[in-house]
Formats: sequence, C-alpha cells, structure tokens
Amino acid sequence: MSYKIAIAKKAFKELATLPIKINVQIVKAIDDLKEEPRPPGCKKLKGESENIWRIRVGDYRILYFIEDTIRIIEIRRIGHRKDIYNK
Repeated sequence: MSYKIAIAKKAFKELATLPIKINVQIVKAIDDLKEEPRPPGCKKLKGESENIWRIRVGDYRILYFIEDTIRIIEIRRIGHRKDIYNK
C-alpha cells in the first residue's frame, strides 16, 4: 500500500524556482517516495522534534515528514544543500 504525498506551500514555491533538469529529477524522487518512504541513502535529521527525513538529489535536498499511521508524506522544504538547513 502506497503513501500519499502532500507538498507544503513553501516547498512548492522552492520547487518552481529550480532549473527544469533538476526539477524533473526532484519530482521523480518525490514520486518514488510513495512506494518507499525511507529509500536507501535517506537520513533522519537529528535535533528535530518531528520525524523529519532527507533525501539527496544531486546537490539538492528534499526534507519531508512521514506520518506512518495515516500513510502520508509531507514535503516540507526543497533546496540546494548549502541553503536547505538554514531556518
């Protein structure tokens, strides 16, 4: 059974500003999360009060929240690795 994907407004805006080539790769990575929310190479972020995970797509990162009980993945942030962890 697959998970549903929800994209936060901020993440959607960040995705829209990326170059087309990277955008396509990120959309595919997000789509793959439906079947495997914790793919090889993903990491749980430390110091977060929530269940925040990250995956890498080249030099870009996707930060997302997993809610296993209701099978939803919420994409919180998308951005370049040098900027993504700054609040």
